[in-house]
Amino acid sequence: MKLNKKIVSFLRNKKFKLAIAESCTGGMLSSAITSVSGASKVFSMGLVTYSNQAKMNILKVPKKIIQKHGAVSIQCCLSMVNNLSKISKSKVCVSITGIAGPKGGTKEKPVGLVYIGVKNGKKIVISKNQFKNKGRSAIQKATVKKTINLILKQI
Repeated sequence: MKLNKKIVSFLRNKKFKLAIAESCTGGMLSSAITSVSGASKVFSMGLVTYSNQAKMNILKVPKKIIQKHGAVSIQCCLSMVNNLSKISKSKVCVSITGIAGPKGGTKEKPVGLVYIGVKNGKKIVISKNQFKNKGRSAIQKATVKKTINLILKQI
């Protein structure tokens, strides 16, 4: 069984809802989940909050966090997943923020740096990942794969 099918099946059995806020993956994770038949029973929403403005306006990430730590940070990822939980009222929430490249990286935050947040009830895990820079698409796919595995671990 494919892992995305496992997630949908497990969430359906538990009657849990899933919400996702993505940035650098541009909706790929939401697409992976909604490609599974029956996902409508568990998938409550998928937001692509690509810009800092969207993170602040939709997910209510404080401007101070973006200014002090940047959009690609543990603090931003945590704020995204916590606020998504409030907005969606979903039991399981996921946030992704990172740098898929090919540009945008720095020494401190290189291309391939991605933070993934998974919240299940009150439990939150933030995962810092440094994917190899094998191109934008490869980083996005690696992020989705890693996130699916993290979701399975947390539920």
